Amino acid sequence: MTTPAPIDLRSDTVTRPDEQMLAAMAAAEVGDDVLDHDPTMRSLEERVAQLLGTASALWVPSGTMGNLIALMLHLKRGDRFLAPRGAHVLNHELGSAAWLAGGMPDPLEWDAGPGRPTAEAVRSQTGLTTAYDALHTTLLCLENTHNGAGGTVVPPHEHARLAAAAKELGLKVHLDGARLWNASVALGVPPAALTVGVDSVQVCLSKGLGAPVGSVLAGEAEFIKAGRRIRKMLGGGVRQGGVLAAAGLVALDRVDALGDDHDNARILAEGLVEQGWQVTAPQTNMLLAAVPDVQLTLTRLRAVGVLAVPMNGQVRFVTHRDVSKSDVEEALRRIGRAGI
Repeated sequence: MTTPAPIDLRSDTVTRPDEQMLAAMAAAEVGDDVLDHDPTMRSLEERVAQLLGTASALWVPSGTMGNLIALMLHLKRGDRFLAPRGAHVLNHELGSAAWLAGGMPDPLEWDAGPGRPTAEAVRSQTGLTTAYDALHTTLLCLENTHNGAGGTVVPPHEHARLAAAAKELGLKVHLDGARLWNASVALGVPPAALTVGVDSVQVCLSKGLGAPVGSVLAGEAEFIKAGRRIRKMLGGGVRQGGVLAAAGLVALDRVDALGDDHDNARILAEGLVEQGWQVTAPQTNMLLAAVPDVQLTLTRLRAVGVLAVPMNGQVRFVTHRDVSKSDVEEALRRIGRAGI
């Protein structure tokens, strides 16, 4: 029996550049970004800074590096930082926040909903003390959308309260906005409405937007100047980076298309519920399904050519620009025929 071509719903990181993006990469004006600041890279950084409402920005090879640079600049060795339970900086960056940035992570519970702590939680976890052996809490890391919670969004008013609470307590604020574009589209607000009060923010270009490589770290000019030095230290300085930046510029023209991915996630969720699955209604392009045996379910899905991944004891599906509505409908047919 011929195995059907797989429908890849593992992540929005599996997207590939299309012909338009490849053409832009091939035609990019380039220079040595480490020596002279590549002109296309500069254009990308300026555009992202404008979209996020910051003074400056810095291209980095990955979101993990962008987050790490921010933490290395915001933290002193031994400083405690807070982040929502299950945040990417806590669970999916190989402990670099502690290993390389020297921070002491402490998770915040989701008392406002999946992936969302309240301002009161921040205040309660930041006890003021003068004891010389106490941890100094200096940073709040937020995540929007929250990957581990299934792509959940933090609306502008909640984000503003969290940032304000951090400022009251003397904390810096870093936002891991790897999928901030999804939050912006889902909420119908500009990205800058979701960065109010932050000292730094990282956004990704290589997930749902389809660029092959790259994230951008944004903040004040002096912060980004220091970040450029850290990027070089970590091996992230590139030469003719305009080839990659050109892909990022094309990707930014496609933010509105993320709404199609959100629609497809809802179609998938509704179809799975009709087949008896326990599915959390998606807020963006991710959905989580509770199943009795995660690994067995993933194996059975793979056998019918539907790819997914485990996430926090559930099965995670992610829709993206390389999976059409008809692909989602075909995935549902395969799952239904197999009785999974």
